[in-house]
Amino acid sequence: MGDERKTLISKSSKAFNRCISHAGDELHSFRSCLRWMCVDHSSIWGACLSWSLFVLLSIVVPLLSHFVLACSTCDTRHHRPYDKVVQLSLTVVAILSFYCLSRIVRRYGLRRFLFLDKLCEESEQVGQGYTEQLNRSWKILLVFVLPCFAAESAYKIWWYSSGGSQIPFLGNAMVSDAVACTLELCSWLYRTSIFFLACVLFRLLCSLQILRLQDFALVFQMEYEVASVLKEHLRIRRHLRIISHRYRAFILLALGIITASQLASLLMTTRSHAIVNFFTAGELALCSITLVTGLMICLRSATKITHKAQSVTSLAAKWHVCATIDSFDSTDCETPAAVDQPVRPHVLEFPINANGEWDDDETADGDDELDNTNIILPIYARTISFQKRQALVTYLENNRAGITVYGFVLDRSTLHTIFGVEMSLVLWLLGKTIGIS
Repeated sequence: MGDERKTLISKSSKAFNRCISHAGDELHSFRSCLRWMCVDHSSIWGACLSWSLFVLLSIVVPLLSHFVLACSTCDTRHHRPYDKVVQLSLTVVAILSFYCLSRIVRRYGLRRFLFLDKLCEESEQVGQGYTEQLNRSWKILLVFVLPCFAAESAYKIWWYSSGGSQIPFLGNAMVSDAVACTLELCSWLYRTSIFFLACVLFRLLCSLQILRLQDFALVFQMEYEVASVLKEHLRIRRHLRIISHRYRAFILLALGIITASQLASLLMTTRSHAIVNFFTAGELALCSITLVTGLMICLRSATKITHKAQSVTSLAAKWHVCATIDSFDSTDCETPAAVDQPVRPHVLEFPINANGEWDDDETADGDDELDNTNIILPIYARTISFQKRQALVTYLENNRAGITVYGFVLDRSTLHTIFGVEMSLVLWLLGKTIGIS
């Protein structure tokens, strides 16, 4: 059996090696997207096309839009005083996202990057859940990109059609405006899609680890050796360290860039002579919403998986406590159970009704599914020695898994710290601008 299992795993791992996409490949859509977005560097021609399109849409077109197409002599409705912040912010995050995606895909390949080569070692439930998350990622990407692109398209079409720019560089003003509007929309769509793609891929990686943690929590309901549980948790922590190492620079730099962008936007819009209305600041508001949404996707995914890992630690502690209590209850029992009586798992009593809800006035709507209170203790837990259970719980308490950024764990307390720092910067900036005005 051992040789057959090794042979099966080796065959499965060969099937997950880096390969060319085909029609039946589950990554066919991802590879097609990377090819259309020109992030695929699998060939020399692909790399040349990728860099050429990136330079054109992320650098050349924004520069032309700001220095050539911007109408400085227009009326207040067509004047774009915040175009510099918008173009610079989108370009910088696009450069960061493009560099991270191209480096990771070129170095690891798409399968290794998405941990598909490790799915052969996971349960069928984890594999099915990850496949669903993989297919759902495109819907999430479209949900965030398409509404913003529709709003940007409406604004650009109105701006050019209402006489915002009259530069007949193609001999005809209408044709020139149509070409310029198309280039600006393509540039905006490219930069936004690159940024959201990097954020959605990070969310996908975190979704796989969440599925693995949920599957790992089932070991406390089945008969497992403590050594096997420890080995599985070490493997999960190793994969989380790999994800943190690959994305730590992206998360930290994105946080710094977006913070600087929002502070610059706040500084420009709070000046005494600033003109803030739907026509002048609408594009700036859309840019801010786009950048903050992408950052929130990354931070929420990181904190969610950290919370799941902490829930596993809490579940292990409850498992240890229930097993210890049940062991003492069994020794104190005066009447031994009959031999023919079926052994039932010990149920910890809590005020829960038949519908699985609390009988108390307060409900536990915010409880995590791994951190529930209705604990059913398997009877085998008593067969594991107290020292082994205590050692496992101590290990989980002192080696909590999660996404880290250069040693700092991204959890809820970290989000509170980030919010406090951001709020302090905003209040300081408002104090300076209001004091000057």
